Amino acid sequence: MRVRTTIAGSAVALVGALGITAGVGFSGASGSTGTEAPAAVAVAAPAVVPLASGAPSAVAATAPARTAAPALATSHVTTRTTTRTTTTRPASSAGDVAPCGLTDGACVSLSKKRAWLVQDGRVALSAPITTGRPGERTSPGTFHVTWKDADHLSKEFDDAPMPWSVFFDGGIAFHTGSLSRQSAGCVHLSDSAARTFFRTLRVGDTVVVQR
Repeated sequence: MRVRTTIAGSAVALVGALGITAGVGFSGASGSTGTEAPAAVAVAAPAVVPLASGAPSAVAATAPARTAAPALATSHVTTRTTTRTTTTRPASSAGDVAPCGLTDGACVSLSKKRAWLVQDGRVALSAPITTGRPGERTSPGTFHVTWKDADHLSKEFDDAPMPWSVFFDGGIAFHTGSLSRQSAGCVHLSDSAARTFFRTLRVGDTVVVQR
């Protein structure tokens, strides 16, 4: 390198100069007059002078810390759930036609085992029924509602409950009862249907019972 060569050359020149000066200016030990050949000057091999500043140290190239790739954004997919509302049609519908042709009142079909509430010439409710067993059949005919009792107890059958009773033929009435067993002459309805008959029919309304 240039720095190393320059320093080494300077050292050689300095040692040479010192040697020449020593040879010319000094006489031998025996007191010669200076005519003798100058003593040989031992020229030391130039010492390798280390760089003052030293070789530049290698710079460790530190790789930058690897940055983790950003996490992928999670796509939140909202599943839209559509709830289908199924409308359960009541026992009655606009297509039902009561067989007795009433404008207002109640109609009973013994053979179809069904009763209808009719209002303004339209069927308001159609419901399954059970009627009288053999020997205690429900009589066909045209009747009228005579009285009502929401918590009736039958004296004839040891205070048997007859909820939502609507009487139309003596002791014969619409009321809550079994739809799997025949009655003693009354018209059995489910509890919800019996409530509707009770709330809708008024004293004096027509009840037609057909075979």
